[in-house]
Amino acid sequence: MQLWVDADACPVVIKEILFRAAERTCSLLTLVANQPIRVPSSQYIKTIQVPAGFDVADNEIVRRLEAGDLVITADIPLAAEVIEKGGHALNPRGELYTTENIKARLNMRDFMDTLRSSGINTGGPPAISLSDRQAFANNLDRFLAKYAN
Repeated sequence: MQLWVDADACPVVIKEILFRAAERTCSLLTLVANQPIRVPSSQYIKTIQVPAGFDVADNEIVRRLEAGDLVITADIPLAAEVIEKGGHALNPRGELYTTENIKARLNMRDFMDTLRSSGINTGGPPAISLSDRQAFANNLDRFLAKYAN
C-alpha cells in the first residue's frame, strides 16, 4: 500500500501530518505536482514533478495507482477515478470518499460548477480549520492502522 498526494493544492499543514505519518508507519508517500515540492529527507517520502497542464498530475497518480493505495486529494473527479481503480481517497478535511458517497459529491461538484459558469459567485471553500486537521489526522491514522504493513 502506498500513499499518493495530489500535491499542487494540498495545504502545507496536511502535508506535514502526512510526512509524520509516513515516517511513523514506514509507509511510502509520493507527492505528485507540476512544481517543485519541498519535502523532508526520508527514505519513505519522494516527489514526482510532472509538466504543467490540465489534470497532468491527476493522470499520473491514476496511472501509477495500484488497488489498495490511498490518494490524498480534494479533487472529486480524481477521487472517483481512484475509487473506480480500487484505491481509496481521503480529502484534506478528513472525509473518506467511498463508493457510497462519491456520486453525490460528483453531482454537487457539477451543480456548483454550473452555478459558477452562469455567473453566480459561489465563493471558495473555507480555510482548513483545526477541526479539519484533526479529522484528517484521525481518519488517516485509522486507515493506516487498518491497511499499512
